[in-house]
Amino acid sequence: MAQLPPGIRFITLFSRDQWYRAFIFILTFLLYASFHLSRKPISIVKGELHKHCAASHEVELNSYREYAAQIQPVKKPSNVSQCGWEPFDKNNYKQLLGALDYSFLCAYAIGMYLSGIIGERLPIRYYLTVGMLASGLFTAMFGLGYFYNIHNLWFYIMAQIANGLVQTTGWPSVVTCIGNWFGKGRRGLIMGMWNSHTSVGNILGSLIAAYWVSTCWGLSFVVPGVIIAVMGIVCFLFLIEHPKDISCSCTPSSSSKAFLNGAGRFRVQMPTLNAKETCKSQTLQDPEMEHLLIDSENCTMSLNSGTAVTAEGRHGTSAISFLGALRIPGVIEFSLCLLFAKLVSYTFLFWLPLYITNVEHLDAKRAGDLSTLFDVGGIFGGILAGPISDRLEKRASTCGMMLLLAAPTLYMFSAVSKMGLEATIVMLLISGALVNGPYALITTAVSADLGTHKSLKGNARALSTVTAIIDGTGSVGAALGPLLAGLISPSGWNNVFYMLMVADACALLFLLRLIQKELRCNADYTLFKEH
Repeated sequence: MAQLPPGIRFITLFSRDQWYRAFIFILTFLLYASFHLSRKPISIVKGELHKHCAASHEVELNSYREYAAQIQPVKKPSNVSQCGWEPFDKNNYKQLLGALDYSFLCAYAIGMYLSGIIGERLPIRYYLTVGMLASGLFTAMFGLGYFYNIHNLWFYIMAQIANGLVQTTGWPSVVTCIGNWFGKGRRGLIMGMWNSHTSVGNILGSLIAAYWVSTCWGLSFVVPGVIIAVMGIVCFLFLIEHPKDISCSCTPSSSSKAFLNGAGRFRVQMPTLNAKETCKSQTLQDPEMEHLLIDSENCTMSLNSGTAVTAEGRHGTSAISFLGALRIPGVIEFSLCLLFAKLVSYTFLFWLPLYITNVEHLDAKRAGDLSTLFDVGGIFGGILAGPISDRLEKRASTCGMMLLLAAPTLYMFSAVSKMGLEATIVMLLISGALVNGPYALITTAVSADLGTHKSLKGNARALSTVTAIIDGTGSVGAALGPLLAGLISPSGWNNVFYMLMVADACALLFLLRLIQKELRCNADYTLFKEH
C-alpha cells in the first residue's frame, strides 16, 4: 500500500470539526478585517482634503512683492490657495474633518445598541451579508464625490452617517459566531489572535488608501467599498452560524450521561474540581473554564455548578432583554472602561496620519504608511493581552496593568515624536500595543465571557446583545475622541495627548472594583492552600 502524501497526512491529523472551526476562525477574521479596511481611508485622505499650503503661498507672495517692478501683472487664478478639496480647504478644516468622524461614530454608537438586539432575532448570515453590501455602497459613495466633483459638506456627512449605521451589523454578528464555535479554555489567546483582524484591516486600509490618495483620492474609498461588498458575498456563500448547522458530532464519552431537557438534548459530565477551581466557585461564583478548541468527541460546556452541559437545541431559549444584559455582573464596568479605551484608540485611528503630517512634515501617502506601525503594535498588544489574562485568569487586572502603562507612554510619545522619525517609529509600536491591548481584550474575550455568564443559564442567544452593549458604549467614546481631537488640536497637539491620558486614567478607574475582586479571590485561594 502506497504511503500517503505529506499534505494528505497533515489533513488527516485533524478531525472534520477542527477543520470547520479553523475555517470559521479564518473566515470571520477576514470578514471583520474588511470592515476596518473600509473605515480607515478617511484618516488617510484628510491630508489630501486639506493641504498645508499657507506657508508656500506666503513665500510666493513675498517673492512677487520683491520682484514686482520686474514682472508683468498677471491675472489672479480662480483658486489661489489650492489648499485641498472644498469645503475642507478653509481655516476651520479641523472642525469639518472632525464632523465627518463624529457623524460616522455617533451613528455607529447609536446603531450598535439596536444591532445586537436585532441580530439575536435574525439569521447571522443574512444580517451580516446585508450589512456588508450596504457598507460597501456607502463607502464607495464617499469616493464618488471626487469623480462627480461634489463639494457639499452634507453629502459627505450623510455618507458617513449611513455607513456608520450599517457597519453596526458586523461586530455583534462575528463575535456571536465565533462564540458559538469556541469555548473559554484559551479564549484570551485565541481571541487575542483573532482580534488582530482590527489592526490587519487598518493596515490594509491604510496601504490601499495611501496608494491612490495623492493621485485620485476617490479610489481610496471606492476600492475598499468594493472589497467589503465582495466579502459580503463570500459571507453569504460560506458562513456557518453554529456547529449544529453542520451536525457537529457530540458523542457521549463513557463517563457521561445523557438525558432530555425541555430545550433539547444535553449531555452531563461530572468533572473533578481541583482546589483552585473549588475556591473560585466559592468566592467568585464564576463559570469554570471551557475548552476552546473542542475536539470532535467532546463538545461540552462547563457551568459554575461543576456540571458540563452541551445544548443541542440552541433555538429553544428566548433572546435576553437590554436591561437583563445590563444586570450581568461586570457588563457596566467593562462597558464604561471600553468607552474611554476606545476613545483613545479611535482618536489615533482617525487623526494619527494628520498628526504625523504636521509633526514630521510628510506627505499624505508617507504619513499613512507610517501610521500603520501603530496597528502593528496593536496586533502584538492584543495577542499579548490574551495569554496573559488566560495565565493569570484575571481579565480586569490585565486590562488595568496595560492602561496604567499606556498613560505615561502617551506622554512620552508626544515628546519623543518631535525628535525625529526613528523615535516616532519606536513610540508608535509601543503605544499601539498598550492602547489596543485592553481594547482588544474587552471587545473579544471579556465580551464572550460575559455573554456566556452563568446567570444566563446557557442562553447562547444573549451573546449578541451583551457584545452590542459593551461595544456600543465603547463606540460613544469612539465618537467623542475624534470630535474632541478636532476641537482641541487647534490649540496644540500636546493638549490632545493630555486629553488621551485623562481618558486612560478614567478607563482604569472604572475597573478598580473588578480588579479588587480578582485580587481578593487570589488572596482567598492562597489562604485556602495554606489550610
